[in-house]
Amino acid sequence: MIVTKKAIARRTVLRGLGVSLALPLLDGMVPAFAALRTTAANPVRRFGVVYVPNGMMMPSWTPDTVGRGFDFKRILQPLEPFRDRLLLLSGLEGTPTRGGGAHTPCATRFLTGVATKPTDGTDLSAGVSMDQLAARVLGQQTQLGSLELALDGRDFSGSCELGTSCAYLNTMIWRDEHTPLPMENNPRNVFERLFGDSGTTDPAVRTARLRKDSSLLDSVVGRVAELQRDLGSSDRTKIDQYVEAVRDVERRIQKTEEQNSKELPHLDQPAGVPGTVRDHAKLMFDLQTLAYQTDLTRIVTFMIGREITGRSYAEIGIPDSHHAISHHQGDPEKIEKVTKINQFHVTLFAEFLKQLASTPDGDGSLLDHMTLLYGAGMADSNQHAPKNLPLVLAGGGIGKGGRHIKYADGTPMANLHLTLLDNFGVPVDKLGNSTGRLPIVEPLAL
Repeated sequence: MIVTKKAIARRTVLRGLGVSLALPLLDGMVPAFAALRTTAANPVRRFGVVYVPNGMMMPSWTPDTVGRGFDFKRILQPLEPFRDRLLLLSGLEGTPTRGGGAHTPCATRFLTGVATKPTDGTDLSAGVSMDQLAARVLGQQTQLGSLELALDGRDFSGSCELGTSCAYLNTMIWRDEHTPLPMENNPRNVFERLFGDSGTTDPAVRTARLRKDSSLLDSVVGRVAELQRDLGSSDRTKIDQYVEAVRDVERRIQKTEEQNSKELPHLDQPAGVPGTVRDHAKLMFDLQTLAYQTDLTRIVTFMIGREITGRSYAEIGIPDSHHAISHHQGDPEKIEKVTKINQFHVTLFAEFLKQLASTPDGDGSLLDHMTLLYGAGMADSNQHAPKNLPLVLAGGGIGKGGRHIKYADGTPMANLHLTLLDNFGVPVDKLGNSTGRLPIVEPLAL
């Protein structure tokens, strides 16, 4: 680390035609000793949520023991390398439904603690989600208050489950009790939201610009080189790695679009969306990493799938509809297939954790300076159980990890949200059906 009298502004942005390239945290952005104080004593608080649909095969999820030294059951095995960065939580439950089906309320209550109002009209009602409460504070320091992502497209309309609006299924994020936020599933749109500033979302304008520039980054390469002349060797390496990561994401998006343009269009697959779940999820996780790395946002929510999704997983040998086989009725063959899907989702999450752990951030890594929540809005999907939800906390923001904590039956998941919000410096008296803070033997701490 080089001590300098001048520091590069943390919000330095390199602009070019159609692109604004925010920079990652560099040693040269602040004097060395100030950098240590900023990153070690007061790390940037970041929060991410990864939601999976249609419940979980709980016998292959829940460890047999509580406390330290718990066993990783089959579904959770991909996370074993991160044992010391994990808290496995059992016993928490979602708020009871108000009617309108068992799946529909799952994602809604996951971050709000409020059940959906049964309606197939426009009079939607739930509650503000805790990520948006955090974004009101943490978002004051970033370009984007929050980022809402998904793998499934928003192609539902009308009524989906027992006369309840499909709008509830398309998101888990609520700005307020009547305003659900859309989740973006197209990597191109996310990429351009992070790095593009053409001033329009007109597809024709974007296409014309892409034809003119082989890469959005081409217009700022000269400015990157100019900046690097004033940086130390460590910072030059960071910039090179970061720019190459951005370029790699863009290449993959372009390749996907080229492949899609040669095929017949699919109603459920917008242009720019990769053909496999793994490729699609990897792109979306890469975009999240870039967003965190450049401090464009500190709050990201990601739906691996929406409730009652009919997505199949032929890439792992399961051509069946996920929702259909999640109602397994004790059939061993269906149970095995759902278990494989559950483990596949956890594998994707584990790969994301590995990526965050290998991305430098100040005096540590991105994983060191964030809290991630992974889980589902119901337990055993065959029973549609909102109790004993499968939940994992990960990252440096959880304090001392390596523990399986079991709470008393009836403890609302919303109590966890109050605890997390406290850690983010956003104290809230009540959220949804919360009854108080979550008792944790060794407190969460950032």
